[in-house]
Amino acid sequence: MDPRLSPDHTILTPNSGMMDTFSDNHGQSDNAMDSEMYTDQPSAGTPSSLSNATMTADGGNTTSDNNGNSKRKRFVKLVEVDAPNNLDLDAYIANYKGHTKVNRLEFIADRCPSLQIDALKLAITELKNTSTLNISRYVSLVKKLNEAIKFGAPGSGNVSSDLLNVDKAWADSQLQKAKQQTDLLEGELKNYKRNSIKESIRMGNIELGNHYYACGDLTAAHRSYSRTRDYCTTSKHLIELCMNVIKVSVELGNFPHVLTYVVKAESTPEVPQDKELTKAKLKAASGLANMDLGKYSSAARDFLSIGEELVGHQYGDVISANDIAVYGGLCALASFNRAELKRLVIDNVGFRQYLELEPHIRDLLQGFYNSNYTVCLDIMDKWRNDYLLDLHLHSHIEALYTNIRKKALVQFTSPFLTVDLTKMAKSFSTTVPELEKELVSLIIGGQIEARIDSQQKILWAKQTNKRSAIFERSTTMGQEYENEAKGLVLRIQMINEGLIVKMRDSEKGPGDASEAYEQQQQSRSGRGGRDMAMFADTRSNVSNFLSTFSRDRHRG
Repeated sequence: MDPRLSPDHTILTPNSGMMDTFSDNHGQSDNAMDSEMYTDQPSAGTPSSLSNATMTADGGNTTSDNNGNSKRKRFVKLVEVDAPNNLDLDAYIANYKGHTKVNRLEFIADRCPSLQIDALKLAITELKNTSTLNISRYVSLVKKLNEAIKFGAPGSGNVSSDLLNVDKAWADSQLQKAKQQTDLLEGELKNYKRNSIKESIRMGNIELGNHYYACGDLTAAHRSYSRTRDYCTTSKHLIELCMNVIKVSVELGNFPHVLTYVVKAESTPEVPQDKELTKAKLKAASGLANMDLGKYSSAARDFLSIGEELVGHQYGDVISANDIAVYGGLCALASFNRAELKRLVIDNVGFRQYLELEPHIRDLLQGFYNSNYTVCLDIMDKWRNDYLLDLHLHSHIEALYTNIRKKALVQFTSPFLTVDLTKMAKSFSTTVPELEKELVSLIIGGQIEARIDSQQKILWAKQTNKRSAIFERSTTMGQEYENEAKGLVLRIQMINEGLIVKMRDSEKGPGDASEAYEQQQQSRSGRGGRDMAMFADTRSNVSNFLSTFSRDRHRG
């Protein structure tokens, strides 16, 4: 058992409420220093899926982090990953920057004991190298590192003392800098409002929002960015507003809000400068939001429509080019049919550049399309642990893998009238009883039309009588044709009997067909003056026509 597990199998972490102190190499507690210096300082916002204790939550509610940032919670079970099969932590994290880099490192540290020490070391180093103003998060990560060493996590002997102790002098300096910067920006914004200069007020709110974001106060940053809406005067200003709000909303886990601002940005008149790059970023944000909401088909289409603008990780503070390949490929496999997979993914020249960054996703797509399910399942199983350590993908792995497997089962059985369950179970790396359960659920759901012979272990496809089906279709078509023919005959006889009510001149449009027909009839029959008489005798004409039509029909 993992030494960090409590008797109820909850992972013990510094923020779990069980351990909120840490000791340096001399065993001295720094609680007093923490309470004096860092109690009121903002804490870095972590995504909705990131938790320091168990990954369980009540899906419709929200929670708050140390800074009061309100974040949506999900029903997500914490799955501890012993060791990823293919993850090179240094190469993986180099694709990101800013908050998302630290968020992902902390997420990996909470999920994977074998990488916990390395991830925390990289996160602390990143915060110090970027001169972060979010000191409370820095202190929190140092606490986590000390706790991991205390529990004997792998790699504990390779940690320098500089990372184990809070740099008090540097922390004091950053705290003072953050406070001074806050006072300065708030004062400047007040002066701008007093002078009622729109552009200055807009820029003041953006600068204050950037400062709050740097301090980790995501709620305040979101509020400052949103306040610029009333002061935007150009399309460029609106795009800047939307991109700022989208970035913060992604980190807060407020993905419905992300979709709202994506639509707002896409409906804004195009800005010539960096137009394609902006569109690509909006598609990436929309794809993340749709994937988080479980709309895998929409998410796949968003990721697949991203151009080559993000191949170089230009959106690294939200998503990397490798993520686009993985998210787009898995969502497409889980939601597209065979024709869509070929047309929108395999033959997509633009998306092919992203697949080159993740060759296993390309092989997975090709294997699935070519019905090589053994290779597909091997690839999925090999990369499962890596995906469980992904900040956005981990909570969707079960659903995506289940959908992909169901589609593979349906695709495997569709060409055959009978299928040997023993051979099929071997192809899908499972047992016959388990395969039967999967097939039963698909049959009940109407995805497979077949029956299972449990004695002979054979799947029998339901055969339809094609001869009867053709006769039924022919009969239906004949009835439809007869009804249409009767309607046409009725129309023709009504026209011949003159039972047409003329439109008023004010209601006639240019080239009115009924007017042209009346003129033609008048010229042919010479009865131009009988309109009034016709209207007077309409009732008798209709009666005579109906009786004549009925008599003729019975004779026929």
